[in-house]
Amino acid sequence: MRMTVTFGINQIISHGFGLFLFAALVPLMQAEIGITHWHLATIGALTQLAYLGGAMLLGVIGHRIDSGRLMLSSGVVTSVLLFSMASLHDPILMLVALTVMSASAAISWGGIVELVTRYGQPEHHATSLSTASSGTAWGYGLNGLLILLVVPALGWRSGWLAAGVMGLLTLSLTALVLHQIKRGNVQASNQMDAPPVMNTSELFKTIFRERTAFYACLVCFLVGFSAMPFSTWLNTWLAELALPPALGGYAWTMIGISGMAAGFLIGKLADRKGHGLALVLIFGSFALCLMAFLHDPARFAILAGFGYGLMYFPMWGIVAGWVSKRYHSKATMQISGIGMVTFGLGGALGNLLAGTLQELTGSLQAMYGVIGGTSLVLTLLAIRVWLGERRGAPAPDPAH
Repeated sequence: MRMTVTFGINQIISHGFGLFLFAALVPLMQAEIGITHWHLATIGALTQLAYLGGAMLLGVIGHRIDSGRLMLSSGVVTSVLLFSMASLHDPILMLVALTVMSASAAISWGGIVELVTRYGQPEHHATSLSTASSGTAWGYGLNGLLILLVVPALGWRSGWLAAGVMGLLTLSLTALVLHQIKRGNVQASNQMDAPPVMNTSELFKTIFRERTAFYACLVCFLVGFSAMPFSTWLNTWLAELALPPALGGYAWTMIGISGMAAGFLIGKLADRKGHGLALVLIFGSFALCLMAFLHDPARFAILAGFGYGLMYFPMWGIVAGWVSKRYHSKATMQISGIGMVTFGLGGALGNLLAGTLQELTGSLQAMYGVIGGTSLVLTLLAIRVWLGERRGAPAPDPAH
């Protein structure tokens, strides 16, 4: 549990602060720094590309580098850059810092996946990974606390300084925990017939030919395609419907609350009852909440936020835990890296489609219908995984 909690705190730093603190603070920063809409658009595009680049790098060469060193290195980079954001005055330099932190966040998660699946107990992989991945939801909550408690008294730069201090404390704790688990030399008993590591060609052959790896990447793509435009355009659609801005705030609060709780609870369910059943629950719940939201956005926006948080945050851990049942820890990290790439591609495609549909129809109604349909496809995929687990299908087995 100490390892899981420590890795969850790393997610707070790398994702909660490294990826999302800027979005929380930017309204307060704009007047002083002169951040324009062009800067915001460029930051959004480059950080997304950097995250994809970090994930791809992880999939291609991550198996050659010690995962503990990857985590510590990304922690050092992120902590230093969080501190630097408090002293920067040039939006271009901020763009560079945010881009590097985005790539570092992807690398940090890959290191967590490999370390948990190597040193953690196999029967608790899903719980550990989904609990760690829900650290991002806790980061959302801490960003809110910084804005409410620290920034009003000390200014927006204090928010970055506080995040940097937490980053350094987390780095020290991570170094201690990594020393302890490696000194104990505890190896997870997930040694199966699949290759322990794969070169680039073997990795992509595995993803396209073996069902587990293929489904994992497909699920990540579909989650990106649905979840990213859902969150990106949520407040815009609510405004389009002339609903009060507070409704979006309540929905985002519910996303954070449900995400905080879902990591541990859904992970426990996956370890006890199967990863397939856990995926059916989170994707099915997301689909039902979206259907209600589409029927009556004003009444069910908060319910949609609940379904989003229940699905999005534990999904990463459940999928990685499922993959770890078929592959060695390094191979799991490689496949998870490519899964992050497909997630990013799905998110980019989904946001592009949302913008196109809004331009053509003047409304986001059609896009949220597409998101609802995608959630149903995810539910059907989860049901197939669940039925395969019930039949005890051998894995990895061919996708075609």
